[in-house]
Amino acid sequence: MQVGLKATGGTLFAIGAATVALLAPSAHAGAGGFSPGSARSGDPFFPREGNGGYDVQHYGVENSYSPGKRRLRGATTIDAVATQGLSRFYLDLRKHMRVSAISVDGQPASFVQRDGKLAITPAAGIPDGDAFTAVVSYDGHPRPVVDPDGSSEGWFTTDDGAFVASEPLGTTSWMPCNDRPDDKASFDFDITVPKQLRVASNGTLTGVTRTESKATFHWSQPEPMATYLATTTIGRFRFLRSSQDGIDSLVALDPGFGRRTPAPFKRTGEILGVYQKAFGPYPFGSTGAILDPGPVGFALETQTRPIYASPPSTYIHAHELAHQWFGDAVSVSRWPDIWLNEGFATWASWLWEQHLGKRSLHATFRKAYEAPLSKRFWGPPPRRLGGPKNLFDSSVYVRGAMTLEALREKIGNPAFYGLLRSWVSDHLYGNGSTAEFIALAETTSGRQLDKFFRIWLKRTGKPKRW
Repeated sequence: MQVGLKATGGTLFAIGAATVALLAPSAHAGAGGFSPGSARSGDPFFPREGNGGYDVQHYGVENSYSPGKRRLRGATTIDAVATQGLSRFYLDLRKHMRVSAISVDGQPASFVQRDGKLAITPAAGIPDGDAFTAVVSYDGHPRPVVDPDGSSEGWFTTDDGAFVASEPLGTTSWMPCNDRPDDKASFDFDITVPKQLRVASNGTLTGVTRTESKATFHWSQPEPMATYLATTTIGRFRFLRSSQDGIDSLVALDPGFGRRTPAPFKRTGEILGVYQKAFGPYPFGSTGAILDPGPVGFALETQTRPIYASPPSTYIHAHELAHQWFGDAVSVSRWPDIWLNEGFATWASWLWEQHLGKRSLHATFRKAYEAPLSKRFWGPPPRRLGGPKNLFDSSVYVRGAMTLEALREKIGNPAFYGLLRSWVSDHLYGNGSTAEFIALAETTSGRQLDKFFRIWLKRTGKPKRW
């Protein structure tokens, strides 16, 4: 997500005692070794988001949207594998999307929808290790989710459709899912809209089915994706197709921004070329962008196709494309490690500017380090954010990027770029943590770096010596 444009002052959602009783899993397995999966992810920032007891393999999303009524109807098919014997399991979905029916392996399942959770009891227990399929049908008027920092994300209605950008919690505003970044899955989207509209989503547009009044857009994202990176943005788009550094590209452009491809998007191939040399091969089968006027002040790295509410600078576009490696192909395991996404993408933008001959990496670092900035710039430290309201603080971005540049200058280019490429290849389509990155940095460089990372990531105030 782009830095500096998130609001502040939000509140966390409360959960009542009755809901705790309903959602809390039993401490002991029931008959036959079945017990409820967890209704919590254990994430320090968003413990109520996400669930346990299963691993999602694939989402098949079939939605139909009526812009005039702002109404979404749909059914999502979830293919998963049980990681324990399940008597009950949970999904995340906001209450404004009302569930009408759920089946598990073709049999009706009982369910309770409350406080952003679906508690699902299948007709029979699901053995540990077994694959199962749940189908959830729903209907409602999707709207954004409000974060602890007071900002919003998710489903935003627009004059001609919807702007859908969901980091960190907004996907649950429009589809049921296991909303935790460490449960990635492949996706297929079949989204039906009035015939004059188009749908821009993740991955590859595999086809369009048209009737007299409707059009269904079929998108496929085969590489695993975290739920917060999903989008099904709807509007009167022009689709601009090209090849960028040998990769198929599709830009969805709102006609209000003109008919020509915006200048930053013309440089997508050049940016990808710089990043492929530094980080390794582009990790997905397609690229592009979505440019649609929306009521937000940020850009977002939706997988394969970043989304923008206004024309970005080339610097911002470079930032979001860097996320395709850092944040999308390799995602954080838990949200307090967000510097692994944002610090890396910010540093990559510095690398892009060095490629343009504007300023070297070292010069950018020194400019930031020597600027007469407020204490807030240096805090909270990237790995001691204190809580979710600081998730997108400027220190996450800039101090995170400075950490990487200081590391490059400490261990040298061969070790540093080898570290970045290994980080991507070792965790490709999966997740990583700060502890794992530090361990890899030490292995790659042959140096002990605990003190270095403690100074840059955990110590308050401006680093002095490292």
